[in-house]
Amino acid sequence: MLIRRDDEKISLPVTAKFPSAPCNSHKTAHIALMKIAFYAPLKSPTHPVPSGDRLMARLLLRALALAGHDVTLASDVRSFHGHADVAMPDVQQQAATEVERLSRLYAQDGKPDVWFCYHPYYKAPDWLGPILCQRFDIPYVTAEASYSKRRNLGVWAEFQAQLLHNIQTAALNLCLTERDFQGLAAVAPQARLARLVPFIDAEPFWAQQPMPQHGVLVTVAMMRAGDKLSSYTALAQALTRLMHLPWRLRVVGDGPCHDAVRALFADFAPDRIEWLGQKPPEAVAEILSTASLYVWPGHGEAYGLAYLEAQAMGLPVVAEAVAGKPMACASR
Repeated sequence: MLIRRDDEKISLPVTAKFPSAPCNSHKTAHIALMKIAFYAPLKSPTHPVPSGDRLMARLLLRALALAGHDVTLASDVRSFHGHADVAMPDVQQQAATEVERLSRLYAQDGKPDVWFCYHPYYKAPDWLGPILCQRFDIPYVTAEASYSKRRNLGVWAEFQAQLLHNIQTAALNLCLTERDFQGLAAVAPQARLARLVPFIDAEPFWAQQPMPQHGVLVTVAMMRAGDKLSSYTALAQALTRLMHLPWRLRVVGDGPCHDAVRALFADFAPDRIEWLGQKPPEAVAEILSTASLYVWPGHGEAYGLAYLEAQAMGLPVVAEAVAGKPMACASR
């Protein structure tokens, strides 16, 4: 997929092949296609490290482009602040420089019709869009914005105050979970909110012939501190209670906590756990096709695109019913 970044083109390694919408010239003639400036302050779709955020950003880009819009990746500046007590003035300065760069560009070549910001929240504020939208009178749209009063700590409190103002004045806020919808409605009752159901490109999974093997479990997750490591811990603890059953777990993923994750499963027999490392999407689909059950606690997951991928492969899913998981997994 080619997405413009200003006057350049960026090739994103997205395997998405969404089916085209039925052609109907009478109906589509009334659709006003737009120039959209896309920005993801948490993680750019061009970021080298895979994650659910990067995948969702790529899927949104792909969907907007397939709808016929002219989508520009406005910037890859990352505003992520992992700690409430640590300000990062260098990042703010980088954002200010980007604002001026884009201002010159829009003054010369014309402004976009919409600024589309994916996943602004207390750790990753949008320091570009609101300024540019005010300066050039551009409608501001968010997707997966979230607000949490208990995160009003240190610099995060300042970021959330800005975020709340942006949500209140946005032309539209797309909410991917019921939890986010209700959370924004509570703090910004006048905000323009709408629901967008989480989605994936299912074609790579539908293209695989399911060949489930008895007792084969699979999980696909990065190995990093925080919620991911907590989920691996819960998974290892749960499996210790199933030693009387003939299961085998295949693990797809890697990351900085690789050794810590391996240590959690050290007491299992070597033939119980198969470590497959990080895999490209097409290989993940093939691995899923051989499993009979997808298992992942999903601590802190907003919704979990991996659950949708597993179900697209026809796999039943076992997960903890917390956070936004009900958006991706129906309880049976």
